[in-house]
Amino acid sequence: MAAETGGAGAGADQGFGFDQVRRMAVERATRPYVPPDETMPAVLRDMTYDQYRAIRFRPSEALWADRDGFKAQFFHRGFLYRRQVRVSVVEGAAATPVDYRPDMFDLGGLDVPELPELGFAGLRLHHPAGGGSTGDEFAVFLGASYFRLIARGQEYGLSGRGVAVNTGGSEPEEFPDFTEFWIERPGAGAEEITVLALLDGPSMAGAFRFRLRPGDTTAARVDASLVLRRPVGRLGLAPLTSMFLHGEYGPRGFDDFRPEMHDSDGLLMRDGAGEWSWRPLVNGRPAPLATGYAMASPGGFALMQRDRDFASYLDVQAMHERRPSFWVEPRGDWGRGVLELYEFPSLEEYNDNIVAYWVPGWAPEPGRPLDFGYDLTVMGGGTGLHPLGRVTGTRIGSAERLRPTVPPSPERRFFVVDFEGDVLPGHGSGLTADVTASAGAVVEPVVEHVPQTGGWRLYFEYRPGSGGPAELAARLMRGDRVMTETWRFTW
Repeated sequence: MAAETGGAGAGADQGFGFDQVRRMAVERATRPYVPPDETMPAVLRDMTYDQYRAIRFRPSEALWADRDGFKAQFFHRGFLYRRQVRVSVVEGAAATPVDYRPDMFDLGGLDVPELPELGFAGLRLHHPAGGGSTGDEFAVFLGASYFRLIARGQEYGLSGRGVAVNTGGSEPEEFPDFTEFWIERPGAGAEEITVLALLDGPSMAGAFRFRLRPGDTTAARVDASLVLRRPVGRLGLAPLTSMFLHGEYGPRGFDDFRPEMHDSDGLLMRDGAGEWSWRPLVNGRPAPLATGYAMASPGGFALMQRDRDFASYLDVQAMHERRPSFWVEPRGDWGRGVLELYEFPSLEEYNDNIVAYWVPGWAPEPGRPLDFGYDLTVMGGGTGLHPLGRVTGTRIGSAERLRPTVPPSPERRFFVVDFEGDVLPGHGSGLTADVTASAGAVVEPVVEHVPQTGGWRLYFEYRPGSGGPAELAARLMRGDRVMTETWRFTW
């Protein structure tokens, strides 16, 4: 990661490319912010969700519809997606705008005035190597700086974002927009497509390049340059946004036939020293919680949908067992900073209430570009990311029920953490538990082999202290050898 005034890869682009968009962002940041156009007929502005869903882009109008390989389609403006984005096609030195026409869309019976300047709300990409149950679509850019990706056979779930601004902070959160896109025309037989994007918001402008390769795992190579107009309270890089309503350990009280309901079930992270950690996601706290994990030179992080078992969800239509996981791997040294997880309470499954992002340990200066890059891999459960035993379940209950005391101590909690993985030995092989708490007390940790799964289970009682939040951590050991990732939990 670098904060510099020179170009990121200057001279590497031929014709129109990332360097040109980066220069646009630098120039844009010198001018006052102007919000994107939201002017539209009332029939579009006031439409319902179902009316918006009824609008269909005509596949015959897609870019490169007459060719095999990549194709691009567009989203109509309306409902929540009122801001106009411009789209161009790049061929060599030329960038040619794509003009909006009403007949590109089946408007679902709506009577919309023919306004050539109406424009698009976003775009989506198709390729035979990607796509889920709805066809070969594998990428969507729609709304603010959000983008969604899937690998072959998956269903859309969590989203990436260009940047997070003041998420979970004391200042109001900002949502900058991708205001303009350029799609590089792919060659015959191409396996990768490049999308350039210009970002703009009250506090910053920015340039992004997405090099996308769909397949069994979809790969996105992201280059970015951010230029601040003014200081921001909290800048989050490579943010991931998801939904967690309830899981195997709760919260209780959801009147839901589904045992679990989430697009992601945990945060996986690798610090610069090589330690792998798993933090299960939580809903139901009385207030939002931001948990920071300080580290130097992060090795990567992900919001994962680790549980791929249909029986965990029992939702035939939503297919949460097929939701993707996003693994972010920084390119270059991102230095010191904090990997932050922000969780806020939610009662609705359509609310994205989970955000994870990297906060640099130093504040970028307004007017000076912050250049960084990362590789994003879209995968399933991510079992091949490391060779250690992995956390597969977290359950929490009352310790008073199992071990009554006189007088009763209802604040005592009983934790059960399951680990699985080929590296873990069979029964009777001397595994021990290393369990710590930053406050309160851990009582009588016990490790037990689980013959039904071939894995291992850790039990321990936790007695909270009288202070604020406590950070719990646990891992399984064999002598001095670490056998599992570190389980982490904020109490």
